Amino acid sequence: MIAIIAPVSALTYPIAIVLPERDKNARGIIKLSIIITFILSMLSLIILLIFNQKIVGLFNIQEIASFLFLVPLVIIFSGIVQVAEQWLIRTKHFTINARVRFLQSIIINSSKIGIGLINPVAAVLVVLSAVGNGLRAFMMIFYATKSGIPLLEKRHILKKNKRKLKKLARKHYDFPLFRAPQVFLDAVTQGLPVLMLSSFFGPASAGFYTIGRQVLRMPSSLIGQAVGDVFYPRIAEAYNNKEDVTKLIRNATLGLAAVGAIPFGLVVLFGPFLFSLVFGADWTMAGEYARWIALFSFAAFINRPSVRSLPVLDAQKFHLFYTVTWLIIRLGLLSVGYFVFSSDLVAIALFGMSGVVSNIGLITITLQISKKKLQK
Repeated sequence: MIAIIAPVSALTYPIAIVLPERDKNARGIIKLSIIITFILSMLSLIILLIFNQKIVGLFNIQEIASFLFLVPLVIIFSGIVQVAEQWLIRTKHFTINARVRFLQSIIINSSKIGIGLINPVAAVLVVLSAVGNGLRAFMMIFYATKSGIPLLEKRHILKKNKRKLKKLARKHYDFPLFRAPQVFLDAVTQGLPVLMLSSFFGPASAGFYTIGRQVLRMPSSLIGQAVGDVFYPRIAEAYNNKEDVTKLIRNATLGLAAVGAIPFGLVVLFGPFLFSLVFGADWTMAGEYARWIALFSFAAFINRPSVRSLPVLDAQKFHLFYTVTWLIIRLGLLSVGYFVFSSDLVAIALFGMSGVVSNIGLITITLQISKKKLQK
């Protein structure tokens, strides 16, 4: 649920922080994003207070019902993290992003292990996962301020200019109108297997999928995110300077394909063996899941440059409709796995193959859009 809600905690306005020419306008978007984040957090709390039991029953999550009230807190943390991350990308302080991501991983995972040795209960994992983005947000703000590039200067915090915020909101309307629904639906697509496996086959199947997905996200998070962060301002600059953006997108995609072929390929070939070796024999089935997860994870990994290019190419409306189409298709394929084959593995296999087709299709279409823009 957090993975679905968190990406739209500020209606994707933080992504627009990179685009303005003046830092003054970028800081205005920061302020706008933070205000929206707090409003959505309060809204989520009201929804949970009113519909808590219905949500718990719908997703068959009675055992973790009390943890749902961490969601509003996570929304606030996620919104601030997105704002800080995009500000650091804008100011080209990529080393701060990398340092914070590394430190957060060390602190949170060490805490999970350390506290788990003393008190090994699920609540430890859930709470630490929930506060992880809060820690990351705090460290980003601290290092940005220390480096002389604070997110908001004192005069911006105290100054109230509703007219300017409304003007910025209207200027970048395509982010909440097209990008936010697309990001939300993309997150729904990624979270569908967890929610549907839990509903159809029980929490064990969802657990097998989750650990497989988490392991395979490591190379994507470490390399793909870093490449995407650097590529976004570079593609915006190239587009404004009328450079050959098609060549940039193609080269970045091929570069990621070369980097990801070996780690993802090894999981496709030896997934069950690797998972049983690392996690124990009880997790062999997670390795079977991981084979199919690796296929669409690889396709999503090499798709990073195309996804980052679409806002620059003014193609966010297309991206939304493309995402909606494939969400319907992938939802149908998961249902086929359950209703026709009664097999969780078949459901994941169909879901994985559809992910490969959708990501390769998006890369192809993005290259065509960039060629047309260049010709114009």
